[in-house]
Amino acid sequence: MAIQLKERSILPGFGLTMGLTLSYLSLIVLIPLAGLFIRSAAMSWGSFWETVTDPRVVASYRLSFGASLVGATTNALFGLIVAWVLVRYSFPGKRIVDAMVDLPFALPTAVSGIALTAIYDRNGWIGQGLGGLGIQVANARLGVIVALTFIGLPFVVRTLQPALEDLDPELEEAAASLGANRLQTFRRVILPAVFPALLAGFAMALARALGEYGSVIFIAGNMPMKTEIAPLLIVIKLEQYDYAEATAIAVVMLLASFVLLLAINLWQWKSQRQA
Repeated sequence: MAIQLKERSILPGFGLTMGLTLSYLSLIVLIPLAGLFIRSAAMSWGSFWETVTDPRVVASYRLSFGASLVGATTNALFGLIVAWVLVRYSFPGKRIVDAMVDLPFALPTAVSGIALTAIYDRNGWIGQGLGGLGIQVANARLGVIVALTFIGLPFVVRTLQPALEDLDPELEEAAASLGANRLQTFRRVILPAVFPALLAGFAMALARALGEYGSVIFIAGNMPMKTEIAPLLIVIKLEQYDYAEATAIAVVMLLASFVLLLAINLWQWKSQRQA
């Protein structure tokens, strides 16, 4: 008598589709990343450590991760407000505002960088006013933050919108009927419900900012030790045919990004379990 060890799936073709999925991910993601580690492994440990701890490289890491965190945090705050307005209110021009959110998706990064530089430069529309207040955006670290905030906003808004649409307004009415004020309703009813989506949007905006290159190089000024980001330094090393140092810097960026995103995903998973 034959014993059936595994139940047949209702949907056929699992083995084929899983094989295609793993093959595609390997070709597109795993093999290129493995090549990055293999190329950097050709360096001795002393050379690798000397490369990634060079003051110029450390300064670029500090700017890239610091500006990305600030930009993603800013988008998490204001992205929640934008998503709330788009979901809960009806007003003239709502479709135009909703379409404007996707502009950073559609624009090439070079176009975004040129547009931001033209506006925030000392002779730009906004740059002139800020210059009178002693605030410099273009050719400064603030310009890097502005560029990374610009390209990361759609990730937060588009992630939060479905979560806010699924949130029943009757829950807020019930909280109000029980005596909760608006701040208590937001903190105890709304925020716990949308917090996993907010974390997901924050993580995607952070990941996008860490790898951004085109929009930043135009507005940053690219001054070593001041406004030079890590992706730009990698490109400089490649143009100098110094592939070993370029891959060493890239490996550190990859590992640090992986640790940050892993921590955010674990936090999101914990929040979903608590919810």
